[in-house]
Amino acid sequence: MSSSDWDDLRKLARRLENDIDLKLVAFSKVGSGGSTSSSPDSAPLLGEHIFDNLSVEIEQMLEKLSNINDKMAELPSSGTSMMIHTLQRHREILNGYRQEFSKIRANHTTRIEREELLRGSGIGNSSSLTSGGLSRRDMYLKESSHLSSSHSLINDQISIAMETKEHLTSQRQYLKRMQTRFNDISNRFPMISSLIQRINMKKRRDSLIVGGVIAVCTFLLILYAFH
Repeated sequence: MSSSDWDDLRKLARRLENDIDLKLVAFSKVGSGGSTSSSPDSAPLLGEHIFDNLSVEIEQMLEKLSNINDKMAELPSSGTSMMIHTLQRHREILNGYRQEFSKIRANHTTRIEREELLRGSGIGNSSSLTSGGLSRRDMYLKESSHLSSSHSLINDQISIAMETKEHLTSQRQYLKRMQTRFNDISNRFPMISSLIQRINMKKRRDSLIVGGVIAVCTFLLILYAFH
């Protein structure tokens, strides 16, 4: 094959790369739910149909671009590094398109599964259900309502915790003040403190005496009983 064959294949590869790039932009928009419709309930079905058609088209275009790159690789390079570098660049572009294509499909699958989960959780709990399930707008509104309720509940719990903390802090300060007052009274009236200590010592001494008397009496009763 001549150099003109190389140029023709290269032009064809560039043109196909541009077409794939435009298709991927549209594919990403549809996959993220960006397509619109006059009916909100029919939008998901229409979007899925467009998404599937674009997916098939892009797969075919990627396969065609891969075949063109293979044909370019089969051409005699004549040892020119320019042709090798160009072919490598086209292959890198193809791999990038494949990765982007796979990423868009994965994101679309995740979004569909999430919407199906929301639709399933809303069955039987809403009067706005249609034959096709909740519309996308209804699902988003329902999820937003759940998030708002959760935020309100969290705020209530935080308020209760703050009030409890303030109450405990107030009690702690009150006990500190009472302890300070008792210490002040003890320091101002040392005689009272000394009197209290004497009373306590007298109580302990009386307890010892009573205990001793009881022990002696018990011992004498035991001796009397055995004799």
